[in-house]
Amino acid sequence: MDGPASAMDAIVQSHCATPALRGLISRIRGLMAERGAHAARTVVLLPFAQLMPIARRLWAEQVPSGFAPRFETTMNWSAAGGFAPAGDDVSFDMGRDLLTARDLLERAGLASRADLVAGRVVEAASQLAQVAASVAPSRRGAWAANMRNVIGAGFDAPALALECAVASVALEWAAASAYPADALLEGDLVQGLDLLVVLEGLRAEPLTETLKSLLAGKAVSLPLDAAACRGEIRLHEADDPSDEADRAAACVLRHVQAGRVPVALAAVDRALTRRIRALLDVRGVAIRDETGWKLSTTRAAAHVMLALRACAWDASGDTVIDWLKNSTAVSSFHVMAIERRVRRVGLREWRSLQTADLGESAQLQALLRDVNGWREDLQRARPLIQWLSGVRGLLLTTGQWADLERDAAGAEVIAALRLGEGAQAEFHQLPQAARRFSLAGFTAWVNETLEAASFVPQSPDEAQVVILPFNQLLARPFGALVLPGCDELRLQAAPEPPGIWTEAQRHSLGLPTREALEAEVRAGWRHALQTPACDLLWRRSDESGEPLLPSALVQALQLEAAAQAGADPREPRELEALPTARPLAVGQPLGVQQLSATAYEDLRRCPYRFFALRQLGLHEDDELDTELGKRDFGNWLHRVLRTFHESLRDGGEHPDADRVRLLDLAAAEITRVQRLDEGEFLPFAAAWPKVRDGYLSWLAGHEASERAAFEQAESEHEMQLGPVKLVGRIDRIDRLPDGRAMVMDYKTEPRATSAERVKQPGEDTQLAFYAALLDDDTLRAAYVNVGERGKTETMEQRAVVEARDLLVHGILDDVSRIESGAALAALGEGKVCDFCSARGLCRRDFWNA
Repeated sequence: MDGPASAMDAIVQSHCATPALRGLISRIRGLMAERGAHAARTVVLLPFAQLMPIARRLWAEQVPSGFAPRFETTMNWSAAGGFAPAGDDVSFDMGRDLLTARDLLERAGLASRADLVAGRVVEAASQLAQVAASVAPSRRGAWAANMRNVIGAGFDAPALALECAVASVALEWAAASAYPADALLEGDLVQGLDLLVVLEGLRAEPLTETLKSLLAGKAVSLPLDAAACRGEIRLHEADDPSDEADRAAACVLRHVQAGRVPVALAAVDRALTRRIRALLDVRGVAIRDETGWKLSTTRAAAHVMLALRACAWDASGDTVIDWLKNSTAVSSFHVMAIERRVRRVGLREWRSLQTADLGESAQLQALLRDVNGWREDLQRARPLIQWLSGVRGLLLTTGQWADLERDAAGAEVIAALRLGEGAQAEFHQLPQAARRFSLAGFTAWVNETLEAASFVPQSPDEAQVVILPFNQLLARPFGALVLPGCDELRLQAAPEPPGIWTEAQRHSLGLPTREALEAEVRAGWRHALQTPACDLLWRRSDESGEPLLPSALVQALQLEAAAQAGADPREPRELEALPTARPLAVGQPLGVQQLSATAYEDLRRCPYRFFALRQLGLHEDDELDTELGKRDFGNWLHRVLRTFHESLRDGGEHPDADRVRLLDLAAAEITRVQRLDEGEFLPFAAAWPKVRDGYLSWLAGHEASERAAFEQAESEHEMQLGPVKLVGRIDRIDRLPDGRAMVMDYKTEPRATSAERVKQPGEDTQLAFYAALLDDDTLRAAYVNVGERGKTETMEQRAVVEARDLLVHGILDDVSRIESGAALAALGEGKVCDFCSARGLCRRDFWNA
């Protein structure tokens, strides 16, 4: 090889690198000479593909000229036969196999369960296929007959009928399929071999065992996992995932700076590994990632899934707006204009948006028509090939296709989904691809296909860091190992075997058992610790605060005193403290022309909050796609009670009127008008009978004791108070027999909160403010606490007139001070800061003491 040697080459060529593999190459040469095997008719099987270039280089080092044996893996060797799956063959491609699984389930009379279990059938069949592929095609039928009894015995309970059906379909599918390995078992690929050398990895592969039996005296096994001394091991206990990622990245950087390259970064936890990689990318470290991550987690896949979800008939406004923001063919100015109107109207579902909601803007109305046209076009059921064509057309129309083609992950998405020009040709040959999919069914197919695919980013020619599973360190030359995620959850000594199979079935089917997986993990762990320098990291607790222990493998090292605690690898830096001073805004230029009760409450709680939210008019956009909460229930209840009382007042209530029925009718009407989802509203609907009965009981007592008559609800009022206008909406006003008004405000909060409001009249803003809106010195005011548990109570503010006078004096004084240029300081005290939307503006978390 011409040119400078890479870091990996340097380690391979060094005296201490891969002594086991170097020695095995010498043994292979000896075996060939002993048996008279020609190199061109010798195959060396390796456990994984990353060892192939290393083995070839070591052979070339020892035998600079002449023929070399073929260094292969079973997968690579089988591919030489040019196999292509056909018909119902297991393809190990989730997109195709899902179609086949659904078709097989329908043929088995399980069409109604196909959506539920198709993915599980693919998973089970893929596991069985690893074993079936090691059985010669002529003997596969007999193998399946024996395995049917195994499955029947394991799932004979009636409660396991569905599991039995899944396992049976998977077995028949795996048994009937053809495989690339068939060319090895009954083809010409192994004919004429002089010698097969199997370098055994950490797990016995069924196909390899079959080939050894098939070639009998021509096959020799040599173990790769040779005993060696442990390297220098350091243990690092981190506080949480963030701390663990920081420490792991620092460990990697220390090894790189010391020249111990390439560094192996073992991938135990995908999310943690991506976090560490991001930290290393910022520092410019050259990384080769051999594991990658799920294709579904890439931005390109998210864009495709977002487009499909936005086309669903019940798509939320947030989903459609998010999709349009990522569509380059749509004007971002117009999308933002639509978003403002959608949020102002509060429409949760896009289909509720009408052209009338967009005002007189012709551009916005045209955009709405275009978007609805795109969405409606993808809401019709159709065969898969037409779906793929339709999605491609949608992505082209919205400008997203070009972005996918330019992106490496986007190209993988196009390939995985067969969205490219002419890529659907294989589906024309598959009868199972002709079935019609709904949009929901097609979206599920896309999601599962992307979930099963991996994206491996392009790697630099010379990598300083290699990301790989720790059990693939076997016989590979690395200068150091950083192994994060060594906690009890992520690194289990005896991991749970995947799939639906029982332990007995695993033994009979030839699938890896828990004992075999434990042996593999422990062997991989033992070999990993032979790396010259090892850093093992774990966290004390997860992001949720759940405490964690180190893995049992790490605990064993601690008991043996075979490792030392590692110092924090991060380099401390002294940073100059630059705290932010409390902001002192001046509201004089903006003035105060109008005040509501909530606005003045903001002024009393925090003057800077008033300045930001009221004078500047800043506010957070409300989320549209959120679940209904207590606030929504309170708003609904206010409207229900208004409708109920107005119907009683305007209808001339009969003494025998059925108030329960009238209140239920009002509740049904408001639920319909507000378009509340029945499922989301169910918890409040379930509590409604108690709320209703409790309110009606209170109302009867209120009318009997106070002899009050309902006058109006949610009425708008305003009052000019010197230079400022007071405005507000009063929930309810009753008229007492002596002509006095009784102002009431509904509350659905805890009773204790309402009771606390009336304890100190000078601290209660709301009722005093409502009293200021009415020119009445004799009125009464109260909170009506409507409890969800069936009890409604009156919390009267006895000193409301006195509280009003204090409030009026305070308003005039505060407005005068603002007009004179007094500073509106950020107080930063109390619960108001916990949920204040202006907290980021006042920089509360960065103040000096």
